[in-house]
Amino acid sequence: MLDGLWVRGSATVRELVERGCQDLAYTTVMTTLDRLFKKGLLTRSEDGRAFRYAPRFSREELHRQAASHAFRQLLDASPASSLPLSFLVEILGERDEQLLEDLRRLVDRKRRELGQREAGQREAGQKEKE
Repeated sequence: MLDGLWVRGSATVRELVERGCQDLAYTTVMTTLDRLFKKGLLTRSEDGRAFRYAPRFSREELHRQAASHAFRQLLDASPASSLPLSFLVEILGERDEQLLEDLRRLVDRKRRELGQREAGQREAGQKEKE
């Protein structure tokens, strides 16, 4: 259903049932869209006697949020945060060596950002003392 909404931009239940979700009952589509709206994944507006639903997030934004949430849960659930990280590195290595290189670049970039932020905070602290 989300795929249908991402393609169309917005749709009513009837539009989705008629063009893409023919194998689902009208009430199933209606209930699912209502639940996605209540979870904050969709917006809806009145369109005559029906609601028109639209995705609140792009596909990429939703995938990023889901991955972030899952990874935070994994880190929070593990007594040693290095354990999930070691699994991540192992999985990336199994999939594609380029993914490990991409991870290294991301880590290096984040380290530079953090270093710049710390340098800026030290400068601001020194200025306050003067």
